[in-house]
Amino acid sequence: MSEEKYDLVILGGGTAGYVSAIRASQLGKKVALVEQSLLGGTCLHKGCIPTKALLKSAEVMRTISNATDYGVDVDNFRVNFSQMQSRKNDIVNQMFNGVTHLMEHNKIDVFNGVGRILGPSIFSPQSGTVSVEFENGESELIPNNNVLIATGSQPMDLPFLPFDHKIVLSSDDILKLEALPKSLAIIGGGVIGLEFASLMTDLGVDITVIEAGERILPTESKSIANTLKKELTQRGVSFYENTQLTESQITIEATSIDIKLNEEVTHFEKALVAIGRKPNTEDIGLNNTKIKLSNSNHIIVNEFQQTEDKHIYAAGDCIGKLQLAHVGSKEGTTAIEHMFDKSPLPLDYNKMPKCVYTQPEVASMGQNLEQAKANNLNAKAFKVPFKAIGKAVIENVTNQNGFCEIVIDQDNDTVLGLNMIGPHVTELINEVSLLQFMNGSTLELGLTTHAHPSLSEVLMELGLKVENRSIHV
Repeated sequence: MSEEKYDLVILGGGTAGYVSAIRASQLGKKVALVEQSLLGGTCLHKGCIPTKALLKSAEVMRTISNATDYGVDVDNFRVNFSQMQSRKNDIVNQMFNGVTHLMEHNKIDVFNGVGRILGPSIFSPQSGTVSVEFENGESELIPNNNVLIATGSQPMDLPFLPFDHKIVLSSDDILKLEALPKSLAIIGGGVIGLEFASLMTDLGVDITVIEAGERILPTESKSIANTLKKELTQRGVSFYENTQLTESQITIEATSIDIKLNEEVTHFEKALVAIGRKPNTEDIGLNNTKIKLSNSNHIIVNEFQQTEDKHIYAAGDCIGKLQLAHVGSKEGTTAIEHMFDKSPLPLDYNKMPKCVYTQPEVASMGQNLEQAKANNLNAKAFKVPFKAIGKAVIENVTNQNGFCEIVIDQDNDTVLGLNMIGPHVTELINEVSLLQFMNGSTLELGLTTHAHPSLSEVLMELGLKVENRSIHV
């Protein structure tokens, strides 16, 4: 058993976990963090960072391919996929070392092992003592006053199409490829599937996206989804929407997979299953607590991330709200500040930015027009095309279909949401995030002076358009 009692033990060293550990340390608390793999979790090692590193390489490739449009003729270039992977790994390692340094700097004790929550015992009158099992078979007990569960999630497979990590790949597997496949079926038209579709088609892979639902990107507006589908189709991606696969449609060979689509058998070198992620809530000792799970095995928490056991909190993918790294960080810091009586504001998930790092990029916040009307709100949308913005035309001469759309509640003139597709919108969304956090109005957005030429002028024009004062549209 650890010789000292911790104020807090965190299960999971991903984004939600390590950010929460730092916040608790800032409040003067003694913190232990338990991580069975590497600090940084999915985001750093298998998600956000490595995928965006590869997408940057694809962006460079796309720019070179279209260089003639910018007045630059480039000959004899080629894709060096092994160098792309090497660059990606270097970026991940650099950031991993940074997180490790942060743990040392903030005097956070890291236990590399599998953590499980124990029930009441002679060591503690309440559940929450954490047992850590190490690779060598030894174990250690960590007594504490509070626990934060931030165990994250993992890729979900299909019952009839389990991952074999060679032909049938998860998002983890595809990041480890040593060579590009000639053809790839992507099962799932959500964020993960479409980011890999955008990446791989730019690298010359023949891509087919198979979506069981009515359309791709079901959580975004129809106009956003349709625009992205059109752009990706023009770049060579094939789409099958409203296509629910069954076991009878699939044949796996030694080096390939055949899928029957519209009565025709299509041959693929590999398949990526990207139908979502499931929470890591099994075998972490929840049966020793009062914690309740949803039907999808996510941990149920209140508005401050608190579980039924009031000294145990949960944040990140394991609670199943918005499975985004920045949301997990916010949930974690909210939990810490509530845990230690700092009176935080509860999260408003309608004010959390959501991004899709395809080309073109997609970003949104709050409700789109279809969602607002489904909620019986008196909503109206205003749209400004990026082609009205000089810097956007300069940036993206090959893509003129992007736009920015704001949704207003006409009964009280409040902003319900915003969605956009176009160049660098995953950066522009942060201005909207500040606007919403400060309860800003469309008039304030429109009257804020924006530098010219800049992409963010699209937001100024949008705010002015709501007020019937736009200049360039």
